[in-house]
Amino acid sequence: MLLKNAKLYGQEGRWNIEIEKDQIKTITPVTNTREMSNENVIDLNGKMVLPPYVEPHIHLDYALTVGTPRWNQSGSVFEGIEIWSERKKLVNETKEDIKNRALSAMKMQMKHGIQHVRTHVDVSEPTLKGLEALLEVKEEIKPWMDLQIVALPQEGLYTQSIGEELLEKALEMGADVVGGIPHYELTREDGVRSVIKALELANKYGKLVDIHCDEIDDEQSRYLEVLAAEALKLGIGDRVTASHTTAMASYNDAYTYKLFQTLKKSNIHFVALPKANLHLQGRFDGYPKRRGLTRVKELLESGVNVCFGLDSIMDPWYPLGDGNLMHVVEIGLHACHMTSYNDIVTALELITTNGAKALGIEVEYGVEEGNKANLIVINTDSEYEAIRCQSPVLYSIRNGEIIVETKPAETTMNVPIFTSE
Repeated sequence: MLLKNAKLYGQEGRWNIEIEKDQIKTITPVTNTREMSNENVIDLNGKMVLPPYVEPHIHLDYALTVGTPRWNQSGSVFEGIEIWSERKKLVNETKEDIKNRALSAMKMQMKHGIQHVRTHVDVSEPTLKGLEALLEVKEEIKPWMDLQIVALPQEGLYTQSIGEELLEKALEMGADVVGGIPHYELTREDGVRSVIKALELANKYGKLVDIHCDEIDDEQSRYLEVLAAEALKLGIGDRVTASHTTAMASYNDAYTYKLFQTLKKSNIHFVALPKANLHLQGRFDGYPKRRGLTRVKELLESGVNVCFGLDSIMDPWYPLGDGNLMHVVEIGLHACHMTSYNDIVTALELITTNGAKALGIEVEYGVEEGNKANLIVINTDSEYEAIRCQSPVLYSIRNGEIIVETKPAETTMNVPIFTSE
């Protein structure tokens, strides 16, 4: 396959990308006169090529369950957890049901250029059938999408006597990442204990870590300092991710200054979920209402890796969502006051390279000679216009094969003042 006249993300000029079998063979300027014999030629006419989108935080075992057994009336994180607990008792889903919902959600993601996904899976119930279902999905979807699975004790690790046992069993079954939710534990002490246990298990099994951390508007919720400090002491910060961290928006600046020193030294990653947390947070506030987002701009300016994710597709925590990360970027830039020119033209890094770092796949990721031919083409020739116009994915290519192709919309104007141009 030969992709002619491509615009490479973040680079000037036009390029030819030669793909042989499942690898990127060459990337050369269009001015290069070297002949390339290739029967399958696609002239991109300047459309932008970039690595596939990365979804660093989704809940596929919850997808498409919104409204059962009831809707989340408060819109809060805590009512969402209550509804999920009720649903598990009332709805007797089979493993196949969970798989079908997850695959339906992944089809949405694939349509929008996502090829790498990290999903959290509830391991709070003894059968672990949600985990079994997602482990099977992981193998079945592998030719077209990479799936990392986080073992998440959704209802708390120490809210039941078998919590530790279930989490460790999930890791033995094949979960890739150790999860946690310290702010939902019954006491501060249990929250700290759950963070330390997650890191201990990660070391024992050679796993990554991704903690639902401080997803609350309480300025006294400070499990992030525990996570970063323990990761720093163990020297495993590059394997650790803090998701949400919305309480950081409520911390006073003096404490935050001290915290940032630890965060920078620890080398941990962050996932912000702009759409979901704008919806979930601030629910107990009068006016002014908090935005409920972590300090994305300040973290990035400090050299800390931050990526954006969606979090949910139609579940008890978030009633909307279609897998489109471009929408997440647009809303996140607005909510985080990141609308300077430089913020805009580098924004796609939040759903590509930054996400790849958090998932630990950056070594094999990127549109570079010798890498796997995994890439997407979006309908623009400008980084700025990609964000402004929410440019859709035209092609998603995996191992040198087109797995998704979308034809751009055409608009006909029947208004003389416009049609005369």
